[in-house]
Amino acid sequence: MQYFPAALQDLADQFARLPGIGGKTAQRLAFHVLSLPTDEAQSFADAIMEAKRTVHTCPVCQNLTDREVCPICDDDLRDKRVICVVAEPRDVIAMERSREFNGVYHVLHGVISPLNHVTQDDIKIRELLMRVGSGEVREVIMATNPDTEGEATAMYISRLLRPMEVKVTRLAYGVPVGGQLEYTDEVTISRALEGRQEI
Repeated sequence: MQYFPAALQDLADQFARLPGIGGKTAQRLAFHVLSLPTDEAQSFADAIMEAKRTVHTCPVCQNLTDREVCPICDDDLRDKRVICVVAEPRDVIAMERSREFNGVYHVLHGVISPLNHVTQDDIKIRELLMRVGSGEVREVIMATNPDTEGEATAMYISRLLRPMEVKVTRLAYGVPVGGQLEYTDEVTISRALEGRQEI
């Protein structure tokens, strides 16, 4: 027995395909969209189509942009000799919030993950090697997540970069600010000890 009209069920199914959205949340979103006034629903649909039409990857760093080259790559005040490698475009936003990094980025659009059938050919490693191969880059900072896939990707890329005589570094990680030692896992404490600094 079908409880909802087919179009409403289809809308809920489309929301359920989004990452992090379960069945109940998808239904709530579908009901919410259906309750919107027609002009607001049209604006919502138009925003999706406009983003699909205008947003593309920057030919330099592979970040998302609606310009020919993204604003970071186009900024002459950024240090183009230092590239921070991140897995996803949202990671650029996280790095920029710190206001500490003045280099440029390279977005891989994923990490190597054999379990998910993602290989080195499926992410933007080749484009990174071309950038570094230009000879202007002096440091590549690996800022992939400190999980199994992120570590494997960072190690794989660092091995590829070694012959290019460029400095390859990894973001330090350890006990988070505001964290408590008793709740911190052994690996994190071990990494924090390895990366300790004099004060």
